[in-house]
Amino acid sequence: MLIPILISLTILLLSYLLGSIPTGYLIGKYSKGIDIRDYGSGSTGATNVLRTLGKTAGATVLLIDMLKGMVAVALVRGLYFIDVNPLPESWYYWLIIGAALGAVIGHSKSIFLNFSGGKSVATSLGVLLVMNPLVACVTLASFLVILALFRIVSLGSIIGALVVNILMVVLGQPLPYILFSLMGGIYVIVRHQGNIKRLLAGTEPKIGQKVQQSSEVS
Repeated sequence: MLIPILISLTILLLSYLLGSIPTGYLIGKYSKGIDIRDYGSGSTGATNVLRTLGKTAGATVLLIDMLKGMVAVALVRGLYFIDVNPLPESWYYWLIIGAALGAVIGHSKSIFLNFSGGKSVATSLGVLLVMNPLVACVTLASFLVILALFRIVSLGSIIGALVVNILMVVLGQPLPYILFSLMGGIYVIVRHQGNIKRLLAGTEPKIGQKVQQSSEVS
């Protein structure tokens, strides 16, 4: 039993380290020589990179952050598809959500950035694309609809976090997946506390607007 435990712990650690790769920070450093955390909302996520560095940089960060979540879950899936797999089959779904949470937490609490980062929305979407593509696509569609109507990224992200939970239950997904959507959804919403305050105050910036510089991660 020691080997399966060690392999599982290694996967969880790798998932966290993968999520911790500070994409937005690196893009800012290598493209403009800046620390993205000193600009806009202070976030390393795609939205702040978009506002600060432009569309190309924002899209690059978005895609790479999604890939971090996809690869983390794919590591577990790949292991269970090989002929010689030392892990119990009953661990499959639980190890998937462990890897998923590792990547999500790593993105917002990066060990490389003194445990700061982004909101983990893009990484969560990457996780969902491998976990359940239908849930991911419907969630993305809900985000895009809200974005098109209100042009507020944070509102779309919060609505998306709620939609994920509804879909997981309605589609009868495995219990570990439902628990992941619940924990991930709560985590994303908690990470958006500042945005929620601005939404209620009517001061949350829309796409194309600059956000006032702040120490709060957005």
